[in-house]
Amino acid sequence: MYNILIDKQKENTIVAVVQDGELVELYNEKNAEKRLEGNIYLGKIKNIIPGMQSAFIDIGEEKNALVHIKDIIPKASNVTGNVFEDTSKYDISKIVKPGDEILVQVKRDCNEQKGPRVTKDIKINGKLIILMPYSNFITVSQKIEDKEKINELKEAIKKELPEGYGAIIRTAAEGKKTEEIINETHLLLTFWNNILERANEIRDKNLSPVKIYDNDGIVGKIITDLAENNLEKIYTNNKEIAEHFENLKDKIVVQKNVLEKFDVKNKMKLERKIWLNCGGFITIDKTEALTAIDVNSGKFTGNKNLEKTVLKVNKEATKEIAKQIRLRDIGGIIIIDYIDMEDEKDKEDIRNYIIECFKSDRSKVQVLEFTKLGLLEITRKHILGR
Repeated sequence: MYNILIDKQKENTIVAVVQDGELVELYNEKNAEKRLEGNIYLGKIKNIIPGMQSAFIDIGEEKNALVHIKDIIPKASNVTGNVFEDTSKYDISKIVKPGDEILVQVKRDCNEQKGPRVTKDIKINGKLIILMPYSNFITVSQKIEDKEKINELKEAIKKELPEGYGAIIRTAAEGKKTEEIINETHLLLTFWNNILERANEIRDKNLSPVKIYDNDGIVGKIITDLAENNLEKIYTNNKEIAEHFENLKDKIVVQKNVLEKFDVKNKMKLERKIWLNCGGFITIDKTEALTAIDVNSGKFTGNKNLEKTVLKVNKEATKEIAKQIRLRDIGGIIIIDYIDMEDEKDKEDIRNYIIECFKSDRSKVQVLEFTKLGLLEITRKHILGR
């Protein structure tokens, strides 16, 4: 069961996700820098960069947004999107021009150096499905494994969607009645049609750039993701947040000192160095390109069998690494430098174990093979876009 704790203060908002009594996700958003991810804008093309097959768009925020040709053309694959699409056959300057109005969604937030990345491939998040108005395919969460249920859900949704529309059926849909999923599909279609109507009104009045939909930052993202995923309670110290999510009022509790529940306040300090119960420790170092995690034996001497000692430390470290990656929402390339293992079977055991540990992670994680240098490579998608 999940519980969400939302602590809104003057300067920032902390969102903690507790699963079965354990802190598993932690987010901190400055109120003055509310995240843009998921927001939908009617923007205006400012200039084209032909060499990069990209364009800058004024969306009405502090920094112009960037859109790449891959996020303008229709998806070539329902699995890989346009990742492997040959964009050289397109000319972005013939698709969009300065002054054109374009409806886009923020896919990756801005940082100190760059503005946000946006896409025309808009997604409308529901609790059970994600509506994709510009993607002509239906996919199902990989965590739903019942093939009969998958086919049933696909066929049911296909009948409800207009031609050219697609959807992603979320993990939360597993176990739900088909009528519930269909009802949400209709609600999302109505919501999308309202966005289109609003965009047309803005065009008619020549008011762009304008934000048409606000995704409510971290709070909105986390609540939407977990609302139908065994959510027990939402605890917040802010009445406005409780009133905003009125549809969940039976699960929202307004009270002071919310971070003291489940002992969250004492678990929030995220150190570089984390000690293991066995006496070993791990260190986590983030760089611009990747995150490096190092495993050390520390105070653990173990028994006379060196290989068993190494395996014990590495295995305990593996469980903690998977926990810390999820807790800190570490994404992109992750490299783990385990204590050297001579036996290939031990390496395979560790690789299989970390895959097992990541099963509770809500994000998409890919575990690659050990490199020749004995490093384990992992890629993970941020829960919150970066």
